[in-house]
Amino acid sequence: MTPTAGPAQGNHRATYREVLAEPRFRLLFSTRTVAITADSLRITTFSVLVFAATGSALLSALAFGIGFLPQLFGSLLLGSLADQLPPRALIAGGYALECAAALLLALVRMPIAASLGVVALVALATPVFSGASSRLVAQWLEGDAYVLGRSLNNIASSGAQLFGLALGGAVVAVLGPHRALAVSAALYLGCALAIRIRLPRLQPGEFGGTPGSARGDGGAVRASLHGAGLLLRGHTVRRLMLAQWLPPAFVAGAEGLIVAYAGGRHFAPGWYAVLMGCLPVGMLIGDLLVGRLLRPPTRERLVVPLIALMGLPLVGFAAEPGVGVSSCLLLLCGFGFAYGLGLQRPFLDALPQDGQGQAFGLLGSGSMTLQGVGPVCFGSVAAGIGTGGAIALAGGAAALTAGWILTWHPPTSPVPVPNYSTGSENGTEQHACSSPAQQPSQVGSAACRHAPHPHPHVSLTDSHSR
Repeated sequence: MTPTAGPAQGNHRATYREVLAEPRFRLLFSTRTVAITADSLRITTFSVLVFAATGSALLSALAFGIGFLPQLFGSLLLGSLADQLPPRALIAGGYALECAAALLLALVRMPIAASLGVVALVALATPVFSGASSRLVAQWLEGDAYVLGRSLNNIASSGAQLFGLALGGAVVAVLGPHRALAVSAALYLGCALAIRIRLPRLQPGEFGGTPGSARGDGGAVRASLHGAGLLLRGHTVRRLMLAQWLPPAFVAGAEGLIVAYAGGRHFAPGWYAVLMGCLPVGMLIGDLLVGRLLRPPTRERLVVPLIALMGLPLVGFAAEPGVGVSSCLLLLCGFGFAYGLGLQRPFLDALPQDGQGQAFGLLGSGSMTLQGVGPVCFGSVAAGIGTGGAIALAGGAAALTAGWILTWHPPTSPVPVPNYSTGSENGTEQHACSSPAQQPSQVGSAACRHAPHPHPHVSLTDSHSR
């Protein structure tokens, strides 16, 4: 099989129509969107159940975040399986596992600790099947089509999360929390069946795994830890991961303070929800405009300005503005999230061919973990300097990340790509551009697209970047 979703050349600007014309991507895209809706429904409903049973705001918050925090450990311990096992079985099995967990929570009355343990165990496995899905997308979509595929995933993720939250409130009100969990289980089951029936079964050579390598000395855990170590020791990959982890973590820290900020400023009831909605709206607009209107080299040149746009508007909260100005600042901040589109090709180009699944799983799980840590850190800071000051500090930290990226290399020099066959940063990497006519981009070696793969593969988000 050969990639079918459009040219891979550096300056080619793909369209969303080209991306959606790839039937295998459409399948992964649609099932992922449904699964994110199910996630939002399950997470909010489980949080409601825990609060109703305990009356504890702390345990309710823990129920909300327990599906995110263990993902980094899962990626470190099991991530290599994303590159070793057949992707159809992994992805369908992942959705089936989430279905089983939701059914268990819906039908079995368990102690709170046991319920939290069930959700945490599913979270440990999430990076494996989400990494396998992301690997497939990266190999089925070529060049700019891959970047727009990630853009579509981001847009659908924001919309599905908002819809899932709204659906959760309505379903819980009408059916009760236990039946609402059963609804989420039915959505997961539909995703599992769709993947099992419609996704082609790929042979080991087709999905890029090296059969049996995960079963060598020490097994999958040792292979996963070794692979994660290789990825994080690579200067380029580590930098590109941090660039995708840190700004969202800082913004998440600010986002976690919006309710307290609105309360402290005595905004009318309900305005906190409007403020919180401004971020995803800005993200939707940014992904659409940057993804659809700008050419790949332009997106990559705008990485630093867009990260600055994420952070600097939040600094304005130091003046404790009112509702109107706060809404505009948060919209601008959300727009800046489109910077991630400019890092997709440099990141993919820097990855080893036989470790992409684990890399995508690590990227998504690390992002989710840090976005869980951010609100805790800046919430603690807010106790000392106030919510407006803490939000401004979070924005300043995000803006400093933009300054750090500027120090990586001169604008005309490519970031060195690691050679994983030798463990060297400066060797010739397997995806390096061979044509001297292609000019390096400002961020990474993104202007030279990795050489066409001998077999097709695809990826879902990051996350499930959920």
